[in-house]
Amino acid sequence: MELDEILACRLDAARKKAEPCTIVIFGASGDLTARKLIPALYHLSLNELWPAPVRIVGFARRPKTSEAWRAELQEALGRFSRRGAPDPAAWERFAASLFYCQGDIAEAAAYEELRRLLDDTDDLRLKQNLLFYLAISPSQFAEAAGRLHEAGLLHKEGEAPGWQRVVVEKPFGHDAESARQLNASLTRFVHERQLFRIDHYLGKETVQNILLFRFSNAIFEPIWSRQCVDHVQIVVSESLGVGARGGYYEESGALRDIVQNHLLQVLALMAMEPPVSLDAEAIRDEKVKLLRSVRIPFPDQVASSAARGQYLAGPDGAPAYRQEPKVRPDSNVETYAALRLFIDNWRWSGVPFYLRSGKRLPLTASEVRVQFRPTPNVLFAAQCGANLDANAITLRLQPNEGITLRINGKVPGASTEIRPVRMQFSYQAEFGAYTPEAYERLLLEAVSGDATLFIRRDEVEASWGIVDPVRQAWSRQPLTADEMYAAGSWGPPAAARLVAARGHAWRNPQPQ
Repeated sequence: MELDEILACRLDAARKKAEPCTIVIFGASGDLTARKLIPALYHLSLNELWPAPVRIVGFARRPKTSEAWRAELQEALGRFSRRGAPDPAAWERFAASLFYCQGDIAEAAAYEELRRLLDDTDDLRLKQNLLFYLAISPSQFAEAAGRLHEAGLLHKEGEAPGWQRVVVEKPFGHDAESARQLNASLTRFVHERQLFRIDHYLGKETVQNILLFRFSNAIFEPIWSRQCVDHVQIVVSESLGVGARGGYYEESGALRDIVQNHLLQVLALMAMEPPVSLDAEAIRDEKVKLLRSVRIPFPDQVASSAARGQYLAGPDGAPAYRQEPKVRPDSNVETYAALRLFIDNWRWSGVPFYLRSGKRLPLTASEVRVQFRPTPNVLFAAQCGANLDANAITLRLQPNEGITLRINGKVPGASTEIRPVRMQFSYQAEFGAYTPEAYERLLLEAVSGDATLFIRRDEVEASWGIVDPVRQAWSRQPLTADEMYAAGSWGPPAAARLVAARGHAWRNPQPQ
């Protein structure tokens, strides 16, 4: 047996165990349910990661029977499952746990019908252990929770047998004030520890690996600070436009849709201090401390610390954003957003963190690049000058998840030529196994009651506090020609100037 195998460490023994329960999906007729939730639940069942028994109840306005809903989901599973069409025998076993309840969120009678359906079992665990997944508009979160409480289905922890939890999707509010109001509304009916705010990025394998990469490898921690790091770039790029989501994007924009949640969550994991334990609250405490250390730009500083853009028509005939369905022809909404942030603590003082996200960019990729300081201007650096690249570590979050260390090496031959080379770790090459969908891990953790990968109330409010001044400044100014970019390019000229102001340049993700 090789030493690597001998030293493998499993942490599963300390993991909370999932218990038999009923999962109620509000918005059961929606796109999220068909594309993500049901495939994730099916795969968990197929891999026997799920407690038995489990019931899955869909709640939506459209009138249909449980049999009709099962047929719809079977067809959707064939389109959206990473395994393709389900095995007939496996599907029959899974479908036996699926039930449908027709009703309107605003009508008390619908919750009485839901209650009757949930009571229709002899297994007390399925009656008392309830996970309510609110795949609905955020404006309906509080009303749904209140109606569930009135119907006796949702209690604050300790007030009833078993457990009840509520899972909510983003966006959680549209600014800091609305997020605080929504938090206050929901916590009238449940404790904070019963609320599970999903950011699907936290379920991605490489995002989960950030803490392990940082805190289980002694070689990285000494260099993870201002002494060695020159700057950090975090990017989420998308090659597609808004498409059919134009109406949603008109209310959101790139800043709310990606930066406020996905990018700031990755920033917190990359820059936080070591937690005192692997307990969920210890990890989330450190994330909140980090977010509260981010320097909030004053209104007159936004122009020099943030850049935005909106895509124009592309050479391939792709429409401009203002030509997309449900988009205003004079829309001022950003489809590209970039921020330069500073963290005012001992570890990161003076190190810029660049965050950017955009649609209609050259490729779809998410990655974090930690760019180290250049070598002293002696020896090779003195002779090569700017042609000697600085070292960097890149964490590829999607696709082709992995980690790359970029160093300089000599090209073989009689001449002395130096060029960057990569030392690369790939999940697929190393483990030869599939990478689970983010929702699989997140749903399993929610049923287990482990909140590590979910966002706490103070995290949400701190994140909004960072982006609100930028959002407010942008709302007062129309987009300029300098903030427009051609579809298929890497963004507007304004974004290039944002990094160039401190002598840096964007390092764009490369196809893999």
